[in-house]
Amino acid sequence: MNMAILGAGGIAEIMAKTIAPLQDVESYAIGSRDIAKARAFAEKHGFQKAYGSYEEMLSDPVIDLVYIAVPHSHHHMWTIEALKAGKHVLCEKAFAVNEKQTREMIELSEKTGLLLAEAIWTRYMPSRKLITEIVERGDIGRVRTISANLGYKIDMNERMVKPELAGGCLLDLTVYTLNFASMVWGDDIRRISASCVMTDTGVDGQDTVMLEYQDDRMASLFTTMYTLTNRMGLICGTEGYIEVQNINNPEQIRVYSPDRNGPELRVCIDVPAQITGYEYEVLACKKAIEEGKIECPEMPHSQTIQIMCQMDQIRKQFGIVYPGE
Repeated sequence: MNMAILGAGGIAEIMAKTIAPLQDVESYAIGSRDIAKARAFAEKHGFQKAYGSYEEMLSDPVIDLVYIAVPHSHHHMWTIEALKAGKHVLCEKAFAVNEKQTREMIELSEKTGLLLAEAIWTRYMPSRKLITEIVERGDIGRVRTISANLGYKIDMNERMVKPELAGGCLLDLTVYTLNFASMVWGDDIRRISASCVMTDTGVDGQDTVMLEYQDDRMASLFTTMYTLTNRMGLICGTEGYIEVQNINNPEQIRVYSPDRNGPELRVCIDVPAQITGYEYEVLACKKAIEEGKIECPEMPHSQTIQIMCQMDQIRKQFGIVYPGE
């Protein structure tokens, strides 16, 4: 499979390191608006082709899969262009700016019969299956409460604070906490209550989201771009609880039993070694393409729409409207 990356920023660097050692995945093309940057990227990571415009790269008939690695504000435009050019697409999270854009992208995938997948890497990782198995076996009884936090000091990054790039915590960090809750419970949500602290530029710098489900379960989610947090996920049941160390890229899963004198560690699971963690989404796309599918079962289109609808509701409560909407 010949793979191309559209955009040569930091996340593209990670993807390039990921696909280099993968069998049957070729580091074929890199596209940038700066040809010198594209050539330097190609030389550094062993790509066969370097293009100084996205349009030129998308016209290359040899490309099979395009990874969209530009800011959120540009996902819709370049996913549409890639699909029109006959390319399968792996689009970085957050998939789009809003539900309207999301549906337009998916509708074109359905019309063209081309794969379109959201690169929310936690959905594809082995840790997801491990957590699901623990919950479904009833190891911690009936789950009643979830909490998750995710924070990094990234407020100095231009893409995080500019409204015109759809910056803020929501599309970059809160998307992970929402997916964490969704992977455990699905999306039968009765009510969403959200608040944020705004940046000077008018995007959300810190988010708190409460999800209330139909049968009185609750999830408490917190994200920030100002500080590093412990990134812990906590799944609490009537017979114990699960700690997930680093919900953004799970490193360890710990299962505790309740005890009058304090919790007792029952199981400690280290997740499998990985290249970067991005390999799972790439291999899922490759498999789906080979099977003639237009979506990956790990993150189907319906789920992408659900999460985007949740983020639209949250952003409405924040009172944030991105330029161009």
